[in-house]
Amino acid sequence: MSQPSSSLEIDLRVADERWLSLGDCDQLAAHVLGLAASRVAAAGETAILLTDDAELRALNKQWRGLDKPTDVLSFPGEGPEIPGQPQYLGDIAIAYDTALRDAETMGRPFEGHVAHLLIHGFLHLLGYDHVEPEDAKVMEPLEVELLASLGWPDPYATGPYAGPRET
Repeated sequence: MSQPSSSLEIDLRVADERWLSLGDCDQLAAHVLGLAASRVAAAGETAILLTDDAELRALNKQWRGLDKPTDVLSFPGEGPEIPGQPQYLGDIAIAYDTALRDAETMGRPFEGHVAHLLIHGFLHLLGYDHVEPEDAKVMEPLEVELLASLGWPDPYATGPYAGPRET
């Protein structure tokens, strides 16, 4: 279990060995999510599954009724807070195939795109959303800010995420 700070504990499982092309996945997740947790003052535990399209497709079908793979899914923790125990924030699952394909399509480094997916999934665990334009005005700039602090460009400036945004 990785601990970037005393406020966030991460249980990371690599189910697809291709993720190891990124190097130390535990360290990457701890660095990215440690920064995000500090910025939004979040504390607790989260689990991350680094897997493939087949598993994300199955999860997407089971939980969202969509029979297709996706890049990242978030499952916020729903349990009660137990005094003296870290709050369980929830689970994040990321598909290698879709994440790599999207990074290549957008001309972005894979590590930077994965950092974005981790941040995006983590913010969903905390209740942030982007479906409604008013919600996106809060979530997307926060993602951009966090990625910039990691040295990565605005993922909404170009590519499939780009579009008219009010800031």
